[in-house]
Parts: sequence; structure tokens; C-alpha cells
Amino acid sequence: MLIRTPSDLGALIRERRVKLGLDQLSLARKAGTSRKWLIEVENGKSRAEIGLILRTLKALGAVLTLSDAPAAALRQRQGKSAAEPVDIDRVLESLKRRP
Repeated sequence: MLIRTPSDLGALIRERRVKLGLDQLSLARKAGTSRKWLIEVENGKSRAEIGLILRTLKALGAVLTLSDAPAAALRQRQGKSAAEPVDIDRVLESLKRRP
């Protein structure tokens, strides 16, 4: 599943929870969170703590995998090599220099 927004992530968590036959309270206890927090995340809370998200995904038996495939496709459309590395230090320096 492609996750682009907090709502997408919430939908994934809800879908997986329901598929596993867990109610919100059971999953919250298993993940060490509150039911209220889980409700907010399932509804697309945009500022959820990443540590709690990862614990919740682990409790669901889900694995988070990152891919830069869309970025590589964009670079190819722009005529750049898909394997072109990104210099994170250069990016950070350019951001520091912005007024």
C-alpha cells in the first residue's frame, strides 16, 4: 500500500486491525498506547509520534518499508540518472543559507 498522507497511514492501521479481528482497545493495549491516541491516528492525526506509530505497526505485524521509486521515476522523466545519489549535506547547507 502506498502511504502518502497521515490519513493513508490511519486507514492502513484500521484496515489491518479489523482484518486481525482486534478492537481499538485491544490494539492500543498491545501497542502500549491509549485508545484515544489510536482513534486519532486512524482518523489521520498529522502529528503522531513516530515511535508510537512504529510500535503500533509492530503490534499489527506490519513492516514499514521505504522506497524512493517515485523519486527515481521523476528523475528519469527529467533526464537525470535514477542512480544519481543525493548529497544530504549539500541539501542541508542550502537550506541553512536561505533567508
